Amino acid sequence: MNRRWAWALAAVLLLAAAALAVVGLNLRGETPLQPDTPAALRLAAQPDQIARGAYLARAGNCAACHTARGGAPYAGGRAIATPFGTVFSSNLTPDAATGLGAWTGDEFWRALHHGRTRDGRLLVPAFPYPNTTLVTRADADALHAYLRSLPPVAQANRAHDLRWPYRSQAALAIWRALYFRPGEFQPDTRQSAEWNRGAYLVNGLGHCSACHARRNLLGAAAGLGEARGGSALPQQRWVAPSLADPTEAGVGADAASIDSLVQLLKTGINEHAVALGPMAEVVAGSTQHLAIADLRAMAGYLATLGATAATAGPAEPPPPASRAPAAMARGGQLYNKHCADCHGDQGQGAPGIYPPLAGNRTVTMANPQNMLQAITSGGFPPATAGNPRPYGMPAFDLPPDDLAALTTWLRGSWGHQAAPVSAVQALLSR
Repeated sequence: MNRRWAWALAAVLLLAAAALAVVGLNLRGETPLQPDTPAALRLAAQPDQIARGAYLARAGNCAACHTARGGAPYAGGRAIATPFGTVFSSNLTPDAATGLGAWTGDEFWRALHHGRTRDGRLLVPAFPYPNTTLVTRADADALHAYLRSLPPVAQANRAHDLRWPYRSQAALAIWRALYFRPGEFQPDTRQSAEWNRGAYLVNGLGHCSACHARRNLLGAAAGLGEARGGSALPQQRWVAPSLADPTEAGVGADAASIDSLVQLLKTGINEHAVALGPMAEVVAGSTQHLAIADLRAMAGYLATLGATAATAGPAEPPPPASRAPAAMARGGQLYNKHCADCHGDQGQGAPGIYPPLAGNRTVTMANPQNMLQAITSGGFPPATAGNPRPYGMPAFDLPPDDLAALTTWLRGSWGHQAAPVSAVQALLSR
């Protein structure tokens, strides 16, 4: 055998070994499915199991992605933008032909736990199976029972519009081999039952890391507890802040901080902030419906993420920002004209109505995108049982120079030391 053929054979063997390794990594932890009998499929779920499943569906905010605007609940078809193309959510109603009507409990469990469709094909990770893999089998069965109790809707699933090679099963297999490992939630025996409940909800059905964790170029999420967390949300122009960084959305370990977060998740507003944009949708469709005990468990768990990040030592204070006097003067004029009537002369806000801007972390975050988005797009906090008629934020169509001057003034007033915003940043934020 000459050298050329030897190298070719070695390359083939190497590729075959790599392919086998990818297949093996994608099958780890899986066992063959045992088909349910027709009688088992017809068994009616108990009312308490269906009610539990309805609560879990709220915890996971399943309807948000699996309901198209103006469409039937859970019938799928919502377009979800990703950096790799558009994903369309699937029909979760019990229609036999287009939904979950023919799915067994084992098949539904496999989708949550292993990220596979009924026929065994790999799901795209826009469906958050890296999180739902932690869901217990009992909770998966309850969720399945609830979805099977919904009115069936005949609506065919739409094929994803992903760029090559991201739509291929081979690319998904490689991604999963690199970044996904199935595993049911294991309680930390060193922590309390409340902490473990919070960790289960946050990291499992709540899939908070889907937005609040930093992602790499291939879309794999880092740990939720990393101080450098948060990510830009595709085509929404909002940034999900870090849940560990105290300068962003990190939760303090004191009782007041935990109470404030519980209030925000339950009502959409607290004494420091309001939920706008994608987070308003989460509160409206999910967290406002959760029990206070579960919200406190989630807040308590998130508080420990901030404490862990703090052990790395305090960040170096930023150098004093240089702000052009003309821009500051113009920003102050704009604030008095457009903002002071609601947010107060000193940025103090109006309790229960308008959030304060003085000391507001959205104003002083290193990335000013959320503040720019709130000013230019406005919006309403969610309508909740605790705040049924929220006051909204109007949109202001300011020229880039004025928008930059206003935000620079906000980030340099009332003791704030955040960096100024340029007209180019203001222009690109739209």
